Amino acid sequence: MRVWIAGAGHGDGRLLDVGEARVPALDHGLTVGDGVFETVKAVGGETFALSRHLNRLARSARALGLAEPDLDLLRDGVRRALEANPDAEPGRVRITVTAGVGPLGSERDAGEQTHVVAVGPLPPAAPHVDVAVMPWTRNENGGLTGVKSTSYAENVRSLAHAAERGAGEAIFANTARNLCEGTGSNIFVVLDGRLVTPPLSAGPLAGITRELVLEWAGGEESDVPMSLLPEVSEAFLTSTGRDVQPIRAIDGRSLPAAPGPVTRKAAEVFTQRSAADLDP
Repeated sequence: MRVWIAGAGHGDGRLLDVGEARVPALDHGLTVGDGVFETVKAVGGETFALSRHLNRLARSARALGLAEPDLDLLRDGVRRALEANPDAEPGRVRITVTAGVGPLGSERDAGEQTHVVAVGPLPPAAPHVDVAVMPWTRNENGGLTGVKSTSYAENVRSLAHAAERGAGEAIFANTARNLCEGTGSNIFVVLDGRLVTPPLSAGPLAGITRELVLEWAGGEESDVPMSLLPEVSEAFLTSTGRDVQPIRAIDGRSLPAAPGPVTRKAAEVFTQRSAADLDP
């Protein structure tokens, strides 16, 4: 694998073997998780929804108070990294931007940012997934709400907690005890025949796949009290790596169908539209 790095002493971008790629030990992304990232799907060397992902990266950076990344530079880095890794098919493109070298504490220096683009294989999603509800909540009012930051330790811990219970994804409520999101996914549920996903005000990340499913397949944004989960007839997760993935069981309760008719339609529409338009 070869990675592309800009900043961190690498100027406007260099391709390096992964064993030779280095960032400084005092990079703020390493010491305090002061950075943002995106994961993009690539098929046949072409990225899907790259513009939307880069725009969200810029929004996340602004929300953290970071200087807005050079999106043209990153787009070139993505192209070069894909060309250097032709065997990753389909590919998972990870774009990371950190604040660069900084103090050991939380204060930040206004120095040169670090940019990294890495490409690896994207494993196929399972035909369905079981999910577990976490005993802790997302804070819909927090300073990092809706920000795709590199501070992912809570997600790592939660995914391990879910795996210990035989589930493939962790699901969170927010502090109002409404449904929020997964560790790296958005969630849609079917209640009384209506396709519903939590609104951004509930605290989930503004997922790109979530956004496209709402545009292409319909559905509504509405708060879903956790007390209504037993009434859900269908549910699915959305993310770059999952597309539309049916949920088979929630906290051990099997759903009537995985996929059910609403989920199946959403998956079919998303597959058709995404294949027809790589930069929607």
